[in-house]
Amino acid sequence: MKLWVNGGLHDEEDARVSVLDHGLTVGDGIFETVKTERGETFALTLHLERLGRSARGLGLPDPDLDEVRHAVAAVIDANPMELGRLRITYTGGVSPLGSERGDSGAGLVVALGETSRRADSTAVITVPWTRNERGALTGLKTTSYAENVVALARAREQGATEALFANTVGRLCEGTGSNVFVVVDGRILTPPVSSGCLAGITRALAVEWTGAEEADLPLDVLESAEEIFLTSTLRDVQGVHRVDGRELTPAPGPVTAKAMRIFDERAARDRDPRLA
Repeated sequence: MKLWVNGGLHDEEDARVSVLDHGLTVGDGIFETVKTERGETFALTLHLERLGRSARGLGLPDPDLDEVRHAVAAVIDANPMELGRLRITYTGGVSPLGSERGDSGAGLVVALGETSRRADSTAVITVPWTRNERGALTGLKTTSYAENVVALARAREQGATEALFANTVGRLCEGTGSNVFVVVDGRILTPPVSSGCLAGITRALAVEWTGAEEADLPLDVLESAEEIFLTSTLRDVQGVHRVDGRELTPAPGPVTAKAMRIFDERAARDRDPRLA
């Protein structure tokens, strides 16, 4: 693997960032994950727009998006593969040992790893921990991901691939790395961004392309919803066949299957879509 690290391509064995980088010492960084297929990115412009929003929300300098695009192209060209997970990481750079940032400038790392197509449906669990819908990092895609690591490990222990959170007032929020949709009375519903969930790129496209609606939902909607599905960069639209101990059959259900088909067709027609 060849990676882009702070200005140039490096072999995996030689790619280095400082141990004093703020992204390492205090998690002061942001990132985007972009799907690549046969050397072509999907929704790169939307991802870069969110990268800029996250940087501003964290107080980092605006990333040079021309440089990021150049780095992305270089890494893709150097690592040919059928289906890939492209990771763009932007950090506070070398800083003192503490929360205060230094003045050395931001760091940029771009890496690409091979992945495989997700299954059409999966199992999920709910976890007892909450998302803080009023936190300083709410809505930002930051590298402060430890609570997701803990929750996802719990899901794996229970034979699931995702863990779903409520927020501090008991409303359905999101997964560790996905947004969640439910089908109720034939309507596709998803928690609003005000719930504390990340404004997912795939979420936004799925809402626009399928006619889904935002709705403030109790966590226990998962106990009665006709269908449940997840969206994320690498899942696209993925059905849920089990939530905690509840089995949903068939999975994907008819509404989810239609959403999957619509998303696949629209994504195939436009590899760099915009939102209306």
